[in-house]
Amino acid sequence: ERCFSATSSLDLSGIYPPIITPFDEKFNINFDKLSFNLNVWNSTSFKGYVVLGSTGEFPFLSEKNKIDLVKHVKKESEPHKIIIAGTGCESTTETIDLTNKMADAGAAAALVVSPFFYKGRMTDDLLYDHYIKVADSSKIPIILYSVPANTGIDLSATLAASLADHSNIIGMKDSGGDISKIGFICHKTKGKNFQVLAGSAGFLYPALCVGCVGGVLALANALGSATCQLYENFISGKHEEARELQLRLIGPNLAVTKWFGIPGVKAAMDMLNYQSGLCHPPLKSLTAQELSKLKNEFVINGFL
Repeated sequence: ERCFSATSSLDLSGIYPPIITPFDEKFNINFDKLSFNLNVWNSTSFKGYVVLGSTGEFPFLSEKNKIDLVKHVKKESEPHKIIIAGTGCESTTETIDLTNKMADAGAAAALVVSPFFYKGRMTDDLLYDHYIKVADSSKIPIILYSVPANTGIDLSATLAASLADHSNIIGMKDSGGDISKIGFICHKTKGKNFQVLAGSAGFLYPALCVGCVGGVLALANALGSATCQLYENFISGKHEEARELQLRLIGPNLAVTKWFGIPGVKAAMDMLNYQSGLCHPPLKSLTAQELSKLKNEFVINGFL
């Protein structure tokens, strides 16, 4: 039975940080540090927050942790901020179950990464069936999530366009960085109830140029104002300013993604007076040498 909600037409346009999860010395979630960060982020023009995205270290969290995290973010957020929860699991049934639990916890939409452990079997047909079953059974709208660097699976433009016909599949986050593919998805889904979000601050401006409506950006955890400014420059037609800002964001973005990942995001946040907490093992904090390289990218681009 389909359970489409009234929010199936949710407008996703804008910038979202896939928020980090601060851990204490015993690797429990430090909710005080999370509240501190949310208090700062609430004063930005973020459209909302993605909880349990790749940057949130979600593979290390129990189901109870995940639900508690979404409830806390919902409670501490400005009422108009959209809460999107990562709910992708390896099995279809588990994904449906977690998605509906996140709906009950306060999420307005679910970001659903593809199953990937059996990646050799994850054909377009199989993934189509998986996403349709999830969308049919979900109380909240579904956003597809393609993150090939982590999963080894790049959701195709053809698959995205087919899934966009489902009234409870309202968009996609693409972290692959192939601008022609992202543009092709925007083109093939034009006129449908489907919006595409850039998955990295490294290509936000070109993604907006080919039809993306915003972005879910790891770097926005640390550079919220700058990432929102780029988006605002674009929508107000200030393309030269947007392009200049994009060029300054590429180095810092490389540092917190390809070079150092989540430990890099957390280190950058600490440099900018956020409270990032520890990483969850097996992830480790950066070495002094890595910190120096990371800091340099923020300094030479004028963010520190």
